[in-house]
Amino acid sequence: MRYSIIKPFLLATVVSLSSFTIIKFTLNRNQVVLDLVMAGLGQTHYCPLKVDDAFSEKAFNLYLKNLDRNKIFLLQSDVDELSKYRRNIDDQVNNSTFEFYNASYDMITKRIKEKETWSRELLAKPLDYSVDEEYETDDKKMKYASDNDELKKTWARMLKYQVLVRLDDALTNQEKAQAKKDTVFTPKPFDSLEVDARRKTLKANEDWFKRLNKITEKDRFAAYVNTITSLYDPHTEYFAPKEKKKFDQSMSGQFEGIGARLQQKDGFIRVSEIIVGSPSFKQGELKAGDEIHKVAQGAGEPVDVTNMDMDDAIDLIKGKKGTEVRLTVKKPDGSFKVIPIVRDVVEIEETYAKSAILDNKKKIGYIYLPMFYADFTKNGAHQCAADMRKEIEKLKKQHVEGIIVDLRDNGGGSLQEVVEMAGLFIPKGPIVQVKNRTGAINTLSDNNSDVTWDGPLAIMVNHGSASASEILAAAMQDYKRGVIIGTPTFGKGTVQSFLDLDQYALPQFDSEKPLGSVKVTMQKFYRVNGGATQLKGVTPDVVLPDPYAYIDIGEKELDYPMPWDEINKADYKEFTTYNYSLLKKNSSERVKNSSTFKLIDAESKELKAKKDDTKYNLKLEKFRAEQKEWRDQNKKYDELKQDIKGFTAVMPDSDQEATKSDTTKYNREVKWVKNLQKDSYIFEATNVINDIK
Repeated sequence: MRYSIIKPFLLATVVSLSSFTIIKFTLNRNQVVLDLVMAGLGQTHYCPLKVDDAFSEKAFNLYLKNLDRNKIFLLQSDVDELSKYRRNIDDQVNNSTFEFYNASYDMITKRIKEKETWSRELLAKPLDYSVDEEYETDDKKMKYASDNDELKKTWARMLKYQVLVRLDDALTNQEKAQAKKDTVFTPKPFDSLEVDARRKTLKANEDWFKRLNKITEKDRFAAYVNTITSLYDPHTEYFAPKEKKKFDQSMSGQFEGIGARLQQKDGFIRVSEIIVGSPSFKQGELKAGDEIHKVAQGAGEPVDVTNMDMDDAIDLIKGKKGTEVRLTVKKPDGSFKVIPIVRDVVEIEETYAKSAILDNKKKIGYIYLPMFYADFTKNGAHQCAADMRKEIEKLKKQHVEGIIVDLRDNGGGSLQEVVEMAGLFIPKGPIVQVKNRTGAINTLSDNNSDVTWDGPLAIMVNHGSASASEILAAAMQDYKRGVIIGTPTFGKGTVQSFLDLDQYALPQFDSEKPLGSVKVTMQKFYRVNGGATQLKGVTPDVVLPDPYAYIDIGEKELDYPMPWDEINKADYKEFTTYNYSLLKKNSSERVKNSSTFKLIDAESKELKAKKDDTKYNLKLEKFRAEQKEWRDQNKKYDELKQDIKGFTAVMPDSDQEATKSDTTKYNREVKWVKNLQKDSYIFEATNVINDIK
């Protein structure tokens, strides 16, 4: 429905450039894409911008920062040359011209090609590790070199740093092996270790240049367009067709293919894992450890994929449901075999909700939700609200006395799914308020009076909890329906929708399709108490020590975030279940006396110090001494990885039954559950549940 507003505008915008006949011959793909993106932003963005000189300067600075973030390709003279466009990018955007983009594209392509041999040249002989010099790793503190001689010195320091990291690792491992009195170990001489470290560094850099050289003009142009969209807000973004497909897959937890996880090593693509229940799993012949040498589409001619970029090989292997791919694989015994596999929908189980039973005085249910997923393209697939209901029903059958929903590092997802999910815990009522660019406010409500879980509830959040996660946490906090536990959230309070550019391009441009999509911030969301989560996020009821307490992270650290504001409170009724003052007091006392949380607080201060100390001394003895100091500091944090006494976790009975015939899946789930027993944040959440009367 939202597209019906923009379509006439987009058509009018393109039509007004010229007649159909002239357009066909004067506009190339880049012009069409940028025209459609700008028209879409102007018509639908929550807060459209004036495209003027101020806009141009921001675009120039942001694009230049992203073009060569570490300042290892461009010279100061290059930057000076590009600076002549600093105040006329707006004119180029308005007139569908690309002088700045074309100049920057030619320049970065040339500079990358020039530097391609530097790694080989600088790593060709042993390096001097006796020089007392430093390497700066913070791009904000770096400066552009004045000439190639100065830049080459920067490269020399960068490569020496990379070699030192590998050399220190090898020397440390060798020292550990020598320290073991019960084993016979012959150490390698330093020269041998140094040669190996340089060889690995060279290989890593050659692989890096292969990836750089695979960046196409379309990729570079997408980056340019995204510089422009980023000026509107951090979440408005242009997606090239390939990237949009990846986004849809991540949101649905599905893709169409064979269901094998791959890795590349020494030019060969190897199968690292077969996804349970996938076409490869059902076919049965493809195994972990197999090398894929050729890929054919059905009975078509096989394509050799040795030394091929893995993304390109994956594109050949993936395909539409029902089609056949034939893989020529080399088995571990050296034999070759052609394996035909019919592609199907593959579900990535790690993206879906799952649960466990925690035991800490009470039996408490735990549900992990990695994202608010929804399949926007197919019917009957996983939807996270429905999956959450299923997990709750599992836990209820096991008579849990409380439930913890873990939203840590959940970056959000479907707005509709979070509204439905909130309804699992409350009767009818508003969940979130949404305001559009005209100021109109729409309240999204739970209209189902059924409540799936009415018992004690805790929601776990951290700095990685964003968007939909913040909506659920905020709603439960405003209703006083649950206890929010953890650290302050990310602070993303905006809503995006996709515009498919193909729908708005005139027929004259069919040959240029697909054009991609633009994700546009069209709305802001607000808590039912009227406040936005934008920038401020959600502050937990029970705040726990945070490893990143002294490091600025979140929405406020991104380029050009939208501001915080508030609107009127919605009409809702608070619960009176929890004594929040008591819960906070009890938790605070436990945390104060917890050696684990004391360690976490100490870790946060050390992380801050490490973040600020961005220079590394490249003299071998000093470099190794610094690395050893950090390793010794980190040893005291081993306690954070230990099982917590008196705290256990097991799979729900129904999951144990469902996985008992699949050893691989069962062992994977058991490992996941056992790791819960080491998590001090989850343990404290169970303590809070225990305090709820």
